[in-house]
Amino acid sequence: MIECSHFQKGDCHSCTLIELPYPQQLKLKRTRLEQALFSFAPLPTLKVIPSPQTGFRNKAKMVASSTPITLGLLEGVELITCPLYTPSMQRALATIQSWLRELDIRAYDLKTQKGELKYVLLSESSHQGALMLRFVLRSHGIVSRLRRGLASLQQELPSLQCVSVNIQSEHKAVVEGSEELFLSEQRRIEERMGDISLFIRPKTFFQTNTAVTAKLYQTAASWIDQVEAKSVWDLFCGVGGFALHCAKNGREVLGIELEHEAIGAARDAAAKLGISQLRFEAMDIASFSVEASKRPDCLIVNPPRRGLGSALCQWLQRLRPPVILYSSCNIDTLAKDLEMLSNYRIEKLELFDMFPHTEHFETLLMLRAAH
Repeated sequence: MIECSHFQKGDCHSCTLIELPYPQQLKLKRTRLEQALFSFAPLPTLKVIPSPQTGFRNKAKMVASSTPITLGLLEGVELITCPLYTPSMQRALATIQSWLRELDIRAYDLKTQKGELKYVLLSESSHQGALMLRFVLRSHGIVSRLRRGLASLQQELPSLQCVSVNIQSEHKAVVEGSEELFLSEQRRIEERMGDISLFIRPKTFFQTNTAVTAKLYQTAASWIDQVEAKSVWDLFCGVGGFALHCAKNGREVLGIELEHEAIGAARDAAAKLGISQLRFEAMDIASFSVEASKRPDCLIVNPPRRGLGSALCQWLQRLRPPVILYSSCNIDTLAKDLEMLSNYRIEKLELFDMFPHTEHFETLLMLRAAH
């Protein structure tokens, strides 16, 4: 079991399983997955991929509160020493907090609706320790102050490459708004997994656990090699993690994602690899399903927590690709989707412990069309 003073003091209860020894956590998750998929038996042998127990998170979302400003989860509760962050991230958060105090930046107050800073979002790449920092503000009121002070912060944090401001003016529980302003010349950081680069931009999604994510992508690529797929579609492709890993051996790969920022990052990564048969398009999945005129040998889906839903499942039933790889962070919506994908059976199944000390995990399945 790991030691966490924040949990012991009652300041943070995010890690609901932290008092369980790690092997018991994995056993609990395995049992939950097997129970959720019981009706789809017989199930293949389930493999569980563990995670480092500390220092595995590559991003921090800190609520700004109090005077002087404090970065944490709740009013006045500082969480910059959370053991889920690497020591370098903890030091960076402490430096950023001190810098904000020196600039006399005031946190946004939910009750009075005054103040400017709502959130501080920090991401770290395991490749050379590059940092990306975002400030979520109520308005443009302190943008110039942050810009003027940035040089001193970068002097203290040489690994800080990308800095931006997001304007979220609405008084509601939404983390970010549509407007993004860059304070740095650099607009992304690079993560590397073997010889593959993944570029992370402020408004793109990237899994929180880099070490386990690398194993997830490697497993998916291996499965696709085993079925000898010549064409692959990667839906909800994000910055292109799955697509980039399976784009080899002359295979044609298409990645589809609604977020333009993510597609831009994926195209940059594809250009660096120099693979001509790898293509990314910014498009709504529902629209793509209407326009698609052929079917791939393998289709990858990695939907948000709400799952695929009935419309997309019905389309997949009609399209009937021979193989579907389904990556899910929500076992409940996964089970509902599998009920609707009645043309398929589960051929491979692995659990990736992306979120240690919580009840959450990532599941990867290979679904094979029934004959």
